[in-house]
Amino acid sequence: IRGIGVGCKGIIDPHTTEVLALPGELNYLQGRRLSEIIGPIVPGSGPIAADNDARVALIGEHQWGAARGRQNAIMLTLGTGVGGAILSDGKIMRGAGGVAGHLGHVTVDPNGALCICGNRGCLETVFSARAIEAEAFAAIHRGVKTQLLDTSSRPPNCSDIFDCAQRGDEVARIVVERATFVLGSAIAGLVHILDPEIVILGGQITQAGDFLFNPIQREVDLRTRYLLCRKIPIIKAQIAEPSGVVGAAALAIEAVEKTDVVGI
Repeated sequence: IRGIGVGCKGIIDPHTTEVLALPGELNYLQGRRLSEIIGPIVPGSGPIAADNDARVALIGEHQWGAARGRQNAIMLTLGTGVGGAILSDGKIMRGAGGVAGHLGHVTVDPNGALCICGNRGCLETVFSARAIEAEAFAAIHRGVKTQLLDTSSRPPNCSDIFDCAQRGDEVARIVVERATFVLGSAIAGLVHILDPEIVILGGQITQAGDFLFNPIQREVDLRTRYLLCRKIPIIKAQIAEPSGVVGAAALAIEAVEKTDVVGI
């Protein structure tokens, strides 16, 4: 093994592999260096590189997938939360403190729900598997009649909710449409700020296919048509899930190449 790449949630220092901030269920990793955890398990493996999981997913897309040959792109990973990454002038944007690209924490409702990051009304409090599931459960808890009561999962998961929405269930449709509207609006704002060639969506929720992508594309087109004067394609990630693993491999290859150059 010549090198190892790691994609991890949270704020990761790519120079030291230290997890600088990681709220939530994996917070026991905060303050730890991933290289020091993994190194003893695989001795003599060569360089160990690490970065945020959404960033490594975009690195993989840039190397082998939807962003190949592109210089400017945005990626959002839609799952339990909303991850994000930015490719700017051919380079992954990291920012002054390594926080750049956390697009799931763009504020979409200043008075909205509390978020894991400490902010209120973040995008992932409206569009994420947890947020969509919570909205549907609230309707069920109020006793609203819905097909969601007949799903195999108790309570229904995000996939169930999208399935019921496509079958015409009113409650599921309202929940999905509201969340998708907010996501499309947020992406339009990001497009105005970053002016990408494409926007890539990855993660488990993208399995909904055109039912998700078509309304997002319409919303982005509607909101950006005058200033940008061009269409920004909203496309699905091409690297198969788990895309973060493939991206971590790209990160490892990059680290090995840098080591080889230094060695020369």
